[in-house]
Amino acid sequence: MSKLPAAQTTELRARYPQVFDRPVSARLATPVMLLAAIAIFVFGLVHLGFSPARMLGGMHQLGWISMMMLPPDPGSSLPLYLKALGETLSIALLGTTLAAVLSLPVSLLAAKNIVPSNIFRFPVRRFFDAIRGVDTLIWALVWINVVGLGPFAGVLAIATSDFGAFGKLFSEAIEGADRKQVEGIRASGGNALHEIRFGLLPQVLPVIAGQVLYFIESNTRSATIIGIVGAGGIGLQLAEQIRVLEWQKVSFLILMILVAVAAIDWISSKLRFAIIGRRAVA
Repeated sequence: MSKLPAAQTTELRARYPQVFDRPVSARLATPVMLLAAIAIFVFGLVHLGFSPARMLGGMHQLGWISMMMLPPDPGSSLPLYLKALGETLSIALLGTTLAAVLSLPVSLLAAKNIVPSNIFRFPVRRFFDAIRGVDTLIWALVWINVVGLGPFAGVLAIATSDFGAFGKLFSEAIEGADRKQVEGIRASGGNALHEIRFGLLPQVLPVIAGQVLYFIESNTRSATIIGIVGAGGIGLQLAEQIRVLEWQKVSFLILMILVAVAAIDWISSKLRFAIIGRRAVA
């Protein structure tokens, strides 16, 4: 690389002094932020009681538990575990479907191209944020105290949590829809309902379907977790076997969950690609 003449260098320094003569504060900003991040990280480790000795002892215990898990063995409880797995899949499917059906009409009220006034749109969006801000596990604990133990509480927990997430995602998909189809419906004499039904929904339904399929896959794992706190399904069986130290049964239940999640992931991927391909052809 050739060196610039001294005259050009002087001219560039005069034109861009903030590049050549950076203040001390700007030069020190990055190192100071890096040191602050390291200090916060170390403080967090100390405050939470991190100890290398405890880690080594824990790894020894983890190795012992892993050896006790082999080989996976359901014993005589295989029919019970299959029924529990079916409950978990039903919780995920019903909860996600219920959330999607309930959130779709409400999400229309949160879309800017449906409700232009921010006065009416703002509270709907904040309502979605409030529902989405509470974790599914917390909703499960709430619904267990309302309707009692069992899979019904799990369905309500997933439906409540996903209602807020779907409301946000659906409203954003509606706002991103092409206005030309809506304007065509309006020019042909259609009213506001016709614009939504024939102009907006055909565009956003493939996107919504893909999002719902992904959430069904994700909620299969969530349904397992909330089952541990009493919402039914295979999570309840997993918690029971961990409590009584039946590690071979625990490993078998974990394998069942992994196989189920992998199968649902494969099926939902195929369906999403089919929906995207159909949309592209249309």
